[in-house]
Amino acid sequence: MSSKKYHIQKSPFVVPTTDGKLIEEHFGNATDGNSGISIAHMIAPPKWSEPFQTPEFDEYTYIIKGKKQFIIEGETIVLEAGQSIKIEKNTRIQYSNPFDEDCEYIAICLPAFSMDLVHREDN
Repeated sequence: MSSKKYHIQKSPFVVPTTDGKLIEEHFGNATDGNSGISIAHMIAPPKWSEPFQTPEFDEYTYIIKGKKQFIIEGETIVLEAGQSIKIEKNTRIQYSNPFDEDCEYIAICLPAFSMDLVHREDN
């Protein structure tokens, strides 16, 4: 009897949010218990922002549609569709979409995203 060497994710875990952001985790802690990597599809609505944070994971972001703003160690960077970025762990960052259209993107965290590792600051 052979076991499959792949897993197709047809029902990602939709993370409950209160800020209008859609987070669909395809692989990671919430979906399949994988603490090594998380892969999520996200849509940040216009005028969305998160508190500053200093995660204990590397985060890769690929922008599919719209624009996303990053404040990294005090430097403001805006990425557009087709662009990507790697932000190293233990870097103080704030993510936001101060623009007038949705920003759709993929986020990959190594190790996987968890609230214990993200270290968000109080507003």
